[in-house]
Amino acid sequence: MFESFEWLAVTPYLVAILSLVVIWQYYQIQIMAGRIMAVDIFDRSGIRMYVYVVPEDDDRCEVCAAANGRAFLPSRVAKKKFSPLGGPCQKPIPCLGILVGLYGGWFEARAVVDRLRASGKKGWIQLSPEELRVLVNGQWEMSISAETDRVSVHMLEAACYEKINQVVSISGYRYVIDESKEVRHLMLLVPAYLRLVQLLVRAGEKDDALEFIERFEARFPTRRRGPHFPTRDQRNTITMRKTLLLEKQQEQVSA
Repeated sequence: MFESFEWLAVTPYLVAILSLVVIWQYYQIQIMAGRIMAVDIFDRSGIRMYVYVVPEDDDRCEVCAAANGRAFLPSRVAKKKFSPLGGPCQKPIPCLGILVGLYGGWFEARAVVDRLRASGKKGWIQLSPEELRVLVNGQWEMSISAETDRVSVHMLEAACYEKINQVVSISGYRYVIDESKEVRHLMLLVPAYLRLVQLLVRAGEKDDALEFIERFEARFPTRRRGPHFPTRDQRNTITMRKTLLLEKQQEQVSA
């Protein structure tokens, strides 16, 4: 008898908790699909620093190249009109820069956080390409922030290794695309798709490139908008790559 009363008393609380979980999951799905806007897509909870990377590419401008490796405190990123660049990008189609948030619980990352905190009002420091690679090659998988930082570390690693080890970069971008399931990862998706397709084309993996172009188109339909969705120039870049790949594919069939 008493057990029945206790169960009846607890049931409304369990239903309420379940309802909140369902609502939150629905909200996450809607944001990921671009149907509604996230309140703050740069969710700074659990983030102690941001690192800005511009993949090493012959087409990147001097301003963006100079910004590669800049690390920022979240307070700096939160300021109005924040830009990681020292001036405007010099390209008609802006260079592809990526701002990656990290908690940074491993030794090399904690050293960067300490340097940032010591930078005072400046709120940022410059990491060299070598220091960036030291950061991503640290024992992050053994740290307390491994799960929190996993997608972000793969993104940084992919961007840092494009010129050194293309296989590592391709694997990293694939991981980001496949495993980005949280709102805080949304801003990494478009850069990951764009860089991955470019690397696959360079590697002669045309079928794989077409597969990811189609996934990109399905993931970011033109009828939807969102802060994490591709720009018109980025869509045009993907469309041109797809057209060229299909033309080459047709030429091979006809030959």
